[in-house]
Amino acid sequence: MKQTVAFLPGLLCDAALFTAQIAAMQAAGRRTHVADFAGEDQVSIPVMASKLLGELPERFSLVALSMGGYVALEVLAQAPERVERLALLDTNARADSPAAAARRRDLLRLAERGRFLGVAPRLMPLYLHESRLEDDVLTGAVAGMAERLGADVFRRQQGAILERKDHRQTLAAYEGPVLVLCGRQDQVTPLPRSEEMVALAPDGVL
Repeated sequence: MKQTVAFLPGLLCDAALFTAQIAAMQAAGRRTHVADFAGEDQVSIPVMASKLLGELPERFSLVALSMGGYVALEVLAQAPERVERLALLDTNARADSPAAAARRRDLLRLAERGRFLGVAPRLMPLYLHESRLEDDVLTGAVAGMAERLGADVFRRQQGAILERKDHRQTLAAYEGPVLVLCGRQDQVTPLPRSEEMVALAPDGVL
């Protein structure tokens, strides 16, 4: 049976985020699945995780970016025995700090005032390295995902993120292989958060 690799996108991201990785996994003979976190029924991180578990085979691996990492850790909380291995990319096992929660609420207020198209430009300098902000192909891909998903999905996803649990102990209890990957200059999930996750995971690699 083919191994299944599930890709879990971040906030305002869709399958386009993982185009190159999906092609590489399929070329290596893996079955791939991309989680869809845009549905109106997906109102919390636990609901997202439960829905994903219903879509996947008995055993699978997870590749999860940012918000997708929050869902992946909730999958570990609900069904750790089903996860063969886990890759956590630019994410965080903690709940939001007060400062991070305040930033999210500011962006929510912006979207609720009908200025959703202003959200992506405000996020871009946080999510992309300054050397890539003039890369029109890259910034266009990021903005394109945000525009496809839209304001309603943004509000639901941010609300779910704000209410997420701290999953440090969940990660500490998981004995499978964990790859933690981040950008050294990541402003949203800085390197110490990744180092913390590696220290928590019994079989973690940075």
